[in-house]
Amino acid sequence: MEFLVDMVTTVPEGITAETVADTKRREAERAAELAAQGRLLRLWKPPEAPGEWRTLGLYDAADEDELQQVLASMPLHKWMAVTITPFTPHPSDPGRG
Repeated sequence: MEFLVDMVTTVPEGITAETVADTKRREAERAAELAAQGRLLRLWKPPEAPGEWRTLGLYDAADEDELQQVLASMPLHKWMAVTITPFTPHPSDPGRG
């Protein structure tokens, strides 16, 4: 099942620049692992508000519980507000073939 995940990341006050940089590096590594596993299908950067980090991701998981486990494995997750939209196939989807 595919899910669109809207992730808004807010770094709490008092977090050092070194910690942010290390966390972002580990996040990129984890995203690459999830992509290699076929869990993370796509990522987009939509327009952002000043000071906001926002990402849209298309994920594949058996169900929302499994998706929650995948998202929790991401280093930035502790600083994210996440909105999940599950997708089901549309009967006229040209990619269903």
